[in-house]
Amino acid sequence: MAPLSLQTFSLTFLFFLSLALSTNSEGNALHALRSRLVDANNVLQSWDPTLVNPCTWFHVTCDSNNHVIRLDLGNSNISGSLGPEIGQLKHLQYLELYGNDISGKIPEELGSLKNLVSMDLYGNRFEGEIPKSFANLKSLTFLRLNNNKLTGSIPRELVGLSNLKVFDVSNNDLCGTIPVDGSFGTFPMESFENNRLNGPELKGLVSYDFGC
Repeated sequence: MAPLSLQTFSLTFLFFLSLALSTNSEGNALHALRSRLVDANNVLQSWDPTLVNPCTWFHVTCDSNNHVIRLDLGNSNISGSLGPEIGQLKHLQYLELYGNDISGKIPEELGSLKNLVSMDLYGNRFEGEIPKSFANLKSLTFLRLNNNKLTGSIPRELVGLSNLKVFDVSNNDLCGTIPVDGSFGTFPMESFENNRLNGPELKGLVSYDFGC
């Protein structure tokens, strides 16, 4: 058996190695995000890819283990698109990208961020459908996708998000019917206005994607 001191050293080394690899992976993901964005006001100038630890970058918040848990880029005058790399931010709890000019589809990979509590993508130019993968975000409490160009129906799978308290998809181009199960029975109609939705679903009478 190895001496206790050597075992302790080995475990400590492996811990910090795993921490460094995790941080580096998150830094790479953020650098990939930056490469897809147009930063008119240079709010991302501190995102230096030569620095292993992204916790020193502006608009990025980390926990005590140097994991990225918050990304605050609301009202930052950025455009461009999001890519699948954002799904590598496994510890992310808050994704704040509201009030920008980001376009393209919302990546399915966001559905793998199972620690997300709040996702604010409102006030952009996102298009395409709301990813069904969002049904995996069991900790999600706030989901605001309003004021975009989203199409298709509201994924029926989202009724399983029992922690969801705020859901807003108003001012898009969504169609079909509005779910009524789970938390969806508590959301005000203002959360769904200015779409092509046909009102609350009538179970057994109207197909869920009626009107799409």
